[in-house]
Amino acid sequence: MANELTGRIYAILPSQSGQGQNGNWIKQQFVIETAGDRFPKKICFVAWNDRAEMISRMKEGDEVKVSFDLESREYNGRWYTDAKAWKIESVNAGAMESPKAASVGSVDDMPPPPADDLPF
Repeated sequence: MANELTGRIYAILPSQSGQGQNGNWIKQQFVIETAGDRFPKKICFVAWNDRAEMISRMKEGDEVKVSFDLESREYNGRWYTDAKAWKIESVNAGAMESPKAASVGSVDDMPPPPADDLPF
């Protein structure tokens, strides 16, 4: 079951790392605040390994789209649920890399000179 949610990064919690049977691991938790709702909600996600590194390049206030799976597990009679992020995209990245935005005010945007101004 895959879900998607868009919102602003509200908090990036300290990362955790360790050694397991399959090698080193990194766990990064982050909280996003939903947008567009009458009552915005804060949701904590967990990202593992290479996805955790994606969070380190972002900052609080960035708008992101998170694809995630929900997973619950039982431990000592209690149930715990994780929202595991498997894809994290910056919503503003496309706007910043727009070729039109990059060329604003450049020589390429200027109209050619009139033909009668040529010296020959």
